[in-house]
Amino acid sequence: MKFKVQNRAITGLALVAMLLATPLAAQDDFKWPRLLVIGTPGTSTGSFASTNGWAPVMQQETGMTVRVVPNGAEPERYKRLVDRRDIQISSVSASEMRFQIQGIGGYAAVPAKSMRMIWHHNDTPWGFVTSGKSGVTALEDLKKGGLKFAQAASSPAMTDAVKVGMPAYLGMTQEEVDSKITYVPTSSYGENCKSVVEGKADIAYCSPISSVLSEMEAAPGSIRWLPMPADNPGWAAYLSFNPMLVPATFTVGVSSAKGVPGATSNFVYTVPTDADEDFVYHMAKWFDTSFATYSKTHMLAARMSRELWRGYLDRTPMPVHAGTVRYLREIGVWTDADDKWNGEAIATMDAWIAARDAALKDARNQKVEINFENPEYLAILEKHTKGLTEFRSRL
Repeated sequence: MKFKVQNRAITGLALVAMLLATPLAAQDDFKWPRLLVIGTPGTSTGSFASTNGWAPVMQQETGMTVRVVPNGAEPERYKRLVDRRDIQISSVSASEMRFQIQGIGGYAAVPAKSMRMIWHHNDTPWGFVTSGKSGVTALEDLKKGGLKFAQAASSPAMTDAVKVGMPAYLGMTQEEVDSKITYVPTSSYGENCKSVVEGKADIAYCSPISSVLSEMEAAPGSIRWLPMPADNPGWAAYLSFNPMLVPATFTVGVSSAKGVPGATSNFVYTVPTDADEDFVYHMAKWFDTSFATYSKTHMLAARMSRELWRGYLDRTPMPVHAGTVRYLREIGVWTDADDKWNGEAIATMDAWIAARDAALKDARNQKVEINFENPEYLAILEKHTKGLTEFRSRL
């Protein structure tokens, strides 16, 4: 009899525990999609390599089929994310994201689509590189004339960095640029960087963490990085055209770059704004809770920690998806102050989307060719977007 009473007591406690646990279990009863496709820059980039590092871990832990699709053409990857919807997540630099939303360069004629960040990918160093066999030792050598500058036509943001940002850094007028610098268009990021060791260009804008830079460093004569000291007065002008960058000394990447002053640009994982909140919540949760496992797969995967993400949230101007906000608030690292700046970021993005939609409609009504090289269309775009708050790092 005593045994039966104890047995009932144990059974009752187990039942209570089960009932209490049911709501919590229901909250975690999330069904991952059968297939997850992640778009990244090309195969020679650190973004592609690091995503390929954590994707198999996620596949094993969630049961999803996780595919990583490289695409070196930034506008095409943007279109696949927000228009064609055949990728669900994209790795993109915050600088490129600014171009996409504000319609800068080649994005001017592309319909604007709202996006949100879901997690930090990496803090990517960027700088200017030349062949170790060249006589180029400083960016100021461009002012002497006769040098060829690689232009990554696949990325409007990279094009702007070399055709607008660097001349501003050097204090060059457009007339000086036209007479002293020859731009060499390249079709991909890898081709852009390798142009300096292949003799096609003298200087290229690259990231020292990219795998292609390891190949270049092993080339005859190796490579040389051209410093951008943080105290150089040209930084103010450079950041006016590249407002998402932060001056920083290289600490990661190929050995030739370490210790050289350059810039840092953050890459983030993005989704369309209307991405399912539960899906984004569980993606954010997985990025956080599985970090100890996947962070060992690539040096850039180690830059996806909660701490680095939290640090980036203190300076990013881009809005965060509601699913990520929900998770971060749940673990106590999202505050009411974050709600304020994120709300402002959302309002800024909404204003740009509305203005660019109005510009496209206006151009169609006037039968003006929608082309980013058409001055008549650009005048319409300028009219609708004039005075809007621009995205820039909250330094």
